[in-house]
Amino acid sequence: MDSVSRQLLMSSASEGPVGQQAYTTPGSFTWVAPARVTSVSIVCVGGGGEGDLAGGVTSNGGGGGALAYRNNFTVTPGASYTVQVGAGGNGGGGGAPGGDSFFVNTTTIGAGGGSATRTGGTVSGGAVGGSGGTGGSRSDGEISGGGGAGGYAGAGGAGGSTRGAFGAGSGGSASGGRGSGLSGTYLEQDSGGGVGILGQGSSGSTSGQGGSGGTSGSPNSTGGLYGGGGSQGRQGGGGAVRIIWPGTSRQFPSTRTANE
Repeated sequence: MDSVSRQLLMSSASEGPVGQQAYTTPGSFTWVAPARVTSVSIVCVGGGGEGDLAGGVTSNGGGGGALAYRNNFTVTPGASYTVQVGAGGNGGGGGAPGGDSFFVNTTTIGAGGGSATRTGGTVSGGAVGGSGGTGGSRSDGEISGGGGAGGYAGAGGAGGSTRGAFGAGSGGSASGGRGSGLSGTYLEQDSGGGVGILGQGSSGSTSGQGGSGGTSGSPNSTGGLYGGGGSQGRQGGGGAVRIIWPGTSRQFPSTRTANE
């Protein structure tokens, strides 16, 4: 064994095992810390809001879910921890907020779901207990697209609010989902782009495009995974929680965040 291999083996032995666990189905789960795992890093994405189907020019897209991450969080081997994955808003077309995603509870590390409240204006998902970006806002203007999911470094793009409008530019620098507008015809609103959970990558740069490996939105469809806001009457994209360890050396947004 050469000196480099020996050093890597010693480092691995001292830091404990390497692993990850992703939760991408909405619901409540229990994560049990593996043997010798004492530190983890976590990323959470809230569910996207559902667009409402009020009819005519009063319909709106849903807001994007937030992204939040926290590094080097201390855990006890064998102990159980609550994981909550927020669902995309689904109110039968009437507009419904996305669910919050969190690890332990919403104040330890949590990402809010996207808004769908007509009277709530541009309120969208917020990040609590860690770093990350809020979801792109929905719009109360003329028929509009969904907001993009929050990024690792800033907010997702806002939904376009008039015919032919594209999302706000903030998502383009956030490595989050791009907001969306219309796709050329009066009734083809894009859903908002989602954000990936394998660490920071390229930002969404066009209407409805996903960021950091997230799924892009498309006309009259569910919001992109993870956390994209739905277009008119469409569900928001579901949220996600991902845990990686050891948190001392694998940290968001981009230090050894891929699967190992």
